[in-house]
Amino acid sequence: MTLPLPLAAMPAIDLDRVLTDIRRLSSDDFGGRAPGSTGETLTVQYLIDRFSAAGLEPGHPDGGWTQPVPLAGIAPSGFSPLVIEQNGRRSPFLRHDDFVAFSERVTERISLDRSDVIFVGYGVQAPEYGWDDFKGVDVRGKTIIVLVSDPPVPLDPAQPDVLDPAVFNGRAMTYYGRWTYKYEKAAALGAAAVFIVHETGPAGYEFAIVQGMEGERFGLVTPDRNMRKPAVEGWLRLDTAKAIFAASDLDFDQLKRAARTREFTPVPLGATASLSFDQTLRTVDSANVIAKLPGADPAVADECVIYMAHWDHLGIGAPVDGDPIYSGARDNASGTAMLVELARAFKAIQPAPRRTVLFLATTGEEQGLLGSSYYAAFPLYPLERTLAVINVDELNIWGPTRDLTIIGLGMSDLDTYTREAAAEQGRQLRGDPEPEKGFYFRADHFSFAKAGVPALSPECGVDFIDKPAGYAEDVREAWNHTYHRPADKVRDWWDLTGAANDAHVLFAVGYRVANADAFPEWSAGSEFRAIRVHALQRAK
Repeated sequence: MTLPLPLAAMPAIDLDRVLTDIRRLSSDDFGGRAPGSTGETLTVQYLIDRFSAAGLEPGHPDGGWTQPVPLAGIAPSGFSPLVIEQNGRRSPFLRHDDFVAFSERVTERISLDRSDVIFVGYGVQAPEYGWDDFKGVDVRGKTIIVLVSDPPVPLDPAQPDVLDPAVFNGRAMTYYGRWTYKYEKAAALGAAAVFIVHETGPAGYEFAIVQGMEGERFGLVTPDRNMRKPAVEGWLRLDTAKAIFAASDLDFDQLKRAARTREFTPVPLGATASLSFDQTLRTVDSANVIAKLPGADPAVADECVIYMAHWDHLGIGAPVDGDPIYSGARDNASGTAMLVELARAFKAIQPAPRRTVLFLATTGEEQGLLGSSYYAAFPLYPLERTLAVINVDELNIWGPTRDLTIIGLGMSDLDTYTREAAAEQGRQLRGDPEPEKGFYFRADHFSFAKAGVPALSPECGVDFIDKPAGYAEDVREAWNHTYHRPADKVRDWWDLTGAANDAHVLFAVGYRVANADAFPEWSAGSEFRAIRVHALQRAK
């Protein structure tokens, strides 16, 4: 039974300590906290010191504070133009200006030589929706061009902007819309290269964010050196894609409309693609940091609740306004600092939670959820005995709200816990205001959701107290121009009182789950429910 402890009786969140930790983690000394850098060394030790000072135990079962995460650092260079040959004409396109490309293959030379180009719509195979953009066409060795996001299927062809909620969740993105899915599908089908056509609206970010991916990237080390992946993964600027299609006497906009239907079939462009570049390789021994508060009830102490936040950011990169340090103050020094504060609060609470509570600071989130993916693949504590994961990413820096946004609201029983705790503050839950951007699939909790563990992904509310109408839209737009740029630094105007309220709710959720009689469950319609049910049955 959940202990009858009201939220108001739980330990307070100390914002002075949180802000001190944010300032330190996002300081120039830490150099943007890139994996494999001096910034990682400083960050890992800082977190160990903070967790230890809070009275927690090392979280690794072998007695250590870290889980090693082997990464391969891959830095591309020496790009040739992307040459599209069609109708007897060679059209060269330039890296950065026209396209962005990289490879996950751990090899020093990448070469794409006259690979046939084919347009495959949104690049989706979704049998539950009766959807297959490939229609049995063999794309092995070919370069495929795909559209960003999910197919926006209209409810009525006469009203193309009104989407069918029964297909790909209407406006709300499914995993089929994520760029990671499209690269994974290309790999599964043996494509030599895959390019996603970037459009700011459905992507949810500008092409400049894609251009920020051009430096060294990291991937998990695999025995086959990722040779099963496409040789080239990349993005095309929208105008570049339109030019490529036009040179083949194809109307991009017309084909994009056709791709919104189940009847779409792949369209060969009658063109080939060639591209080559070098890669500088290095092995990076990165690490997740993990701290533990052992459960107080021996009968269930081998079960756990995980709070998590990614400690990494982008490191040092191309200067913007003369500043080359991508400090990542909000993303995600703020969440990492709050993770430490939550650990302090759990150490202080009485009665102590029945189950073990883990605090996991992950590496490589910015490189594709690498640290969380590694933990989910090689868990230190069995996932079938992990009740829930609560992700802390990008705190509210704008002040208190009457609501709390839950990305993926309706996914699991964790929403009930969160709704009850928020109500004790006189607040309500709100679903994702931008479901089309697929935020549920873009943060570390998703690695656990894919493995079946119920995962909660909170975000800043939008109903700000004592702020004018439209304030939430204004700050979101401002953040879109700060996200993944050196400008993401602590500012004097930051107001963390809303973040404290949010964290207090998250504390109550984890505490109550850790004391509950039953495991939280996925909702009946969740795509992750069957995975969880199977895992729990297998464990029995």
